[in-house]
Formats: sequence, structure tokens, C-alpha cells
Amino acid sequence: MKNRAEIEEKYKWDLSKFCKNDADFYKRLKKLSSSISIISSFEGKLANDDTLFECLEKSYAFSKEFGFLTLYSELTKKVDNADTSANEMCEKLSILQTKFSTLSAYIDVEMAEFSDEKLKNLQKNARFKNYKRVFESVRRDKKHILSKKEELLISKLGDFLGGFSENFDKFADVDLDFGEIEDANGKKYPLNHSNFSLYVESADRVLRKNAYKGVNGKFGEFINFIASNYASEVKEACVFSKIRNYKSALAREIYEEEASEKAYSLLLKKVRDNVKILQDFYEIKRKALGLKRVAIYDTFAPISTMPKKEFSFEEAILLIKKALAVLGDDYVSLIDRAVTERWIDVYPNKNKDSGAFSWGCYGATPVVLCNFEGNLSSVFTLAHELGHAMHTYLSNSHQPIQTAGYVIFVAEVASITNEMLLLDYLLKNCETNEEKKYYLDYFLTEVRSTIFRQTMFSEFEEWSHKTFEKGEALTRESLCKKYKELNDFYHGEKVEEIDEMQFEWARIPHFYSHFYVYKYATGMISAISIARNILSGEKGTVERYKKFLSSGCIKSPIKLLKACGCDLESETIYDDVFDYCKEYVKNMDKLFC
Repeated sequence: MKNRAEIEEKYKWDLSKFCKNDADFYKRLKKLSSSISIISSFEGKLANDDTLFECLEKSYAFSKEFGFLTLYSELTKKVDNADTSANEMCEKLSILQTKFSTLSAYIDVEMAEFSDEKLKNLQKNARFKNYKRVFESVRRDKKHILSKKEELLISKLGDFLGGFSENFDKFADVDLDFGEIEDANGKKYPLNHSNFSLYVESADRVLRKNAYKGVNGKFGEFINFIASNYASEVKEACVFSKIRNYKSALAREIYEEEASEKAYSLLLKKVRDNVKILQDFYEIKRKALGLKRVAIYDTFAPISTMPKKEFSFEEAILLIKKALAVLGDDYVSLIDRAVTERWIDVYPNKNKDSGAFSWGCYGATPVVLCNFEGNLSSVFTLAHELGHAMHTYLSNSHQPIQTAGYVIFVAEVASITNEMLLLDYLLKNCETNEEKKYYLDYFLTEVRSTIFRQTMFSEFEEWSHKTFEKGEALTRESLCKKYKELNDFYHGEKVEEIDEMQFEWARIPHFYSHFYVYKYATGMISAISIARNILSGEKGTVERYKKFLSSGCIKSPIKLLKACGCDLESETIYDDVFDYCKEYVKNMDKLFC
């Protein structure tokens, strides 16, 4: 693998838009550090409109500068995790951010003490026009904001509570040793988190089985500790939800993002109603793999071969532009800007973060980290991350800082929409049945992992939180039993299970981010619907979609999606998407069987 210095400059992202260099970072950090104490001077005085305005302006100005410094330091570290100076920058900034959070904690509390009449008047005040949503949120959240003393106490409790996720990460990433596993020929391979997915997707069934048993079985050896750690995480979420006057932990998570309990319930119902799609997909796998019965460790195995195509980065960009041309010249021109202005860090290098992501802050163009390998998977990943980047760019360009940031509930919509448009383009232009098989398999695999699997995870989460809220114990036995029951339902009777399956829940890190996983499912359902509407050529569809991308958080995510043609509170969108998935299953069955 190349060292960072060996990568051509044009394939590295340009971080000078955040800070010119390290010296500039420290100069600005020092200036910020010496100025943030002013935020405490407004405490107890926010009832005065002039003081309130100045306080809010200062607060958002500080947040904007924190954004620039955060991206410069964090992104410098992510392309070379061995860079001690970058790690030091991150640490120093983190200390300052914690100090600012403490100094500014009173702001929401004092605004929550305003009368509804005062908050309504502030919403109508032209001087505070950019803060309309801020005051709307305060009015909405008043019953959940506690007194200053209580909020201070909770902030102090946070210093030693909530470490259960960190416990899990350190245990799973550092302490666990998975040893070696064998393939069908007796050849041994080291097993770890990074190569697990490669092994369970291998053509070697023995290797698949041993990888699945090896990872889940190892977590099973420590199931008492993990069950206790996870139960503590659940208890913390439930207790603090009650303290803040929410009826449940689930209700709190949905409320705080202005999502919808109706949409959540509909997702679970409709996924369960259509679980036969997943089971039919497994039956196709069984036939294609030549098996008498599909086992749980076979469900990850691909049944098609990736087209033997190699892409340069420039060829990948050209292909993505062709696929996304339906979104208009202005959207395509942004992709050109992403390349020429070096938003993208393209290739892997020594000590660089693995995987891919997009990140941004207000006042600068976003960035994309990739580890481009030249295969089709890398092209899909690039299209996905560019979707995130365009969403960030358009929201930042059209909204003030107060309403530019979109919530997690809609975060995956733009990225998966890009993937769906790319997939459609490739299907329409494929030259062989083998290519077509791959694209159909790719789509249904994404549906399996993003819609069905994540919804199953969410059912497990909901059950675990409700169990504690009902006053019942969360034990290793009850957790493993419930997870097995869910797998029984989703996979059906035709999928052979093994004992290690019951421990799989214990290795899912997203369970330490409460009720995060279902948003992957709603995101993909929305994206499939949007992509289909765009490709239909219906007048106004593209414009509505780009308006959604430009809207940040000016409305609730449910309302933003509804204006874009995705009503997640209606059964229609789920029925249409699952009918579309059924067509893929039929087409795939014809090709493979």
C-alpha cells in the first residue's frame, strides 16, 4: 500500500478550505478559546430580546468555527491515523468543545422558561427570522427541558454514565481474538472483523460456516458480560427518557427527530407482511448454490459474479454522471466541482481510515473519503457518498446555519437514491445475462440487509427497551431467545439455523445507538420510491427532489419527504416498494432457475 506522500495531489482532498495549515488551526483555536467565555456573560439575561439575539448569534458563530476546526483536525487524522500531531489537534479541540457545551447549557433552559406568547412573538419577529425553527423547537420541547440545576446534574452524570458503548467497542475491537478458521481444504485463515464479511461471502461453504460460527461463537463465550453491558445501556435510555417526561425510550428517539410513531409502526407491519420476499430470495439462493437447504451462514453468499470490469477514478465519475444525468445539468456540474475542487480523497494509503464517508460543515464545501479499488463495488460506494455530499452542499447553500443540518432520519435518502439511479442505468445498459444477474442480486441483497435485516434489528431493540420498561429483567437467556425467535420468523422454516446464531445480536454495535437502525430501512424505502418517480419522467419530480435536498431541517423529516412524494405515514409507499421488490425476485428467479 502506498504512503500518503505517494498519492497524486489531485486525488487528495483539499483541507485548506477549513484551515490553511496546522499553524492556522492553532492560531484560530487560541482565538476561539480566549473568546468563548463571553457566552456565559448572557446567562440570566435572555429575557431581553437584544441580549437573546446577541447570545444566539455568538453561539452559532462559535459552532461554525468549531465546524471548520473539527473537520481540519479530524480529516487530517483520518488519512494518517499515525499522525500524532493530528491526534493532538483533535484532543485539544475536544476539550474546548466540552467547555463550550458546559458554558452554553443554560441557553435552552432559559428559553424554555419563556411563555408561549413570547416564543410565538419571537417566531414572528423579522430580526429573528433565521431562528424561527429554534423557537418552534423550544416551544415543542418545553415539557422535556428540566430546570438549570437538574440539567446541570444530568450533564455531570454524563461524565461517568453512558460508557457502555465505549465498553463494547474496546471489548469487541481490541480484546477479542477470533483465532483462525479452516476452509474446505483445511487451509487456515486468520479471522477478524475486517475479513469476516469476505469469508461469509466466500464460494467455499465450509469457510462461510466456520467464519459465522467463529465470530458469533466468540461473542457467545462472553455473553454474560455483553448481556449485562447492553442491559445497562437499555436501562440508561429508559430511565433518562422517563426523567425527561417521555412515555418510552422509543417515543423519545422518534420525538427528538420529529419523526413519526405511525411511520415506525407501519414499517414494522409492512416488512412483516412482505417477509416472503426475503424467503423467496433465499430459495433462489438455495437453487443457485445447488444446496438441499440454505443455512443461516449461506444467506450472505452472493449467487452471481461481479462483472470483470476495472474502472479508473475518472471512468467511475463519468459513469456516475451518466447515471445521474436524469437529475439535471446543475446536479452533474456539482459532481464535476467535487472532482476539480478536490472534495474527494480517492485512494487508500497507509494508515488511512478504511471504508468511506462524507462529512461537511457550514460555510465550506463537503468532503468525501473513499478507498477506491477500481471495481464496481467502489463505483457504487462513490455514488453513495456523493449523494451525501450533494445533500449537504445543497442544504448548506440554500439554508442559514440554523436550519441547514438535516436529521439522521433522512440522511440515507440521497445516497441510496444515487445508488438506485446507477443500478437502473447499469441494468438498462448491461450486455450479458451474467451482468444482469449481478445487478438483480445486488439490489435484493441491499433490500435484505437494509430493509429486512435492519427492521428485524429494530424489533429486537423495541422488545428489549419495552421489557425493561415493563419491569422485567433483561438476561442473557431472554435476549438470546428473543433474537432467535425473530430470526425464525424472518428467515422462515426453510433456512437451517445453528446455535451460534442466537449470539449474533451481541456483536451489533448499532444497538448502542438507540433506534438508529430502522432509519436505514425507511431511508431505502424512500430512496427506491424517489428513484422510481424520477425515472418515470413525471413532471416536477426532479424539482421536488432537489428542493428536498436543499431544505435542511426547515420542516420535520416526515413533512419534507411527503412534499417529495414519499408519505411514510401511508401504506401506499410500502406496498409500491414491496411490489417493485417482488418484480426483482420474479426476474431473478427466471434467470437463475
